[in-house]
Amino acid sequence: MKRNATAVWNGTVKEGKGNLTTQSTTLDHTQYSFGSRFEEGVGTNPEELLAAAHAGCFTMKLSAELTEAGFIPEELTTKSIITLDPSVGKITKSELVLTAKIAGISEEDFQKYAKIAEENCPVSAAFNFEITLSATLV
Repeated sequence: MKRNATAVWNGTVKEGKGNLTTQSTTLDHTQYSFGSRFEEGVGTNPEELLAAAHAGCFTMKLSAELTEAGFIPEELTTKSIITLDPSVGKITKSELVLTAKIAGISEEDFQKYAKIAEENCPVSAAFNFEITLSATLV
């Protein structure tokens, strides 16, 4: 399976602007800029998109692991916080913060399946930086 996205950029890094379009067109000429990446400008940015990809992938993987083990997740909510360290020009971390509502699961099993999902979702495997997980069962 292959998926794609296209970025178009016009101008200098600070004054220019760009747009992103995904294969599905969920993003369709969605704007991004220096301001949306490093300040509080309107538009998306690569770190926000990585956060969405990681949160979505991890949450689906956890649902699959739980379902395979016989649990039905009522709700899984994951936030990914991507850290870009401007002093080194690198993304250094993705913090996954999970809140889950799953009937009949022990805390021990919940933590076990959350860890399996964190280590085995394809996006986690693609990242070459620190990944942390905070998982809360409610």
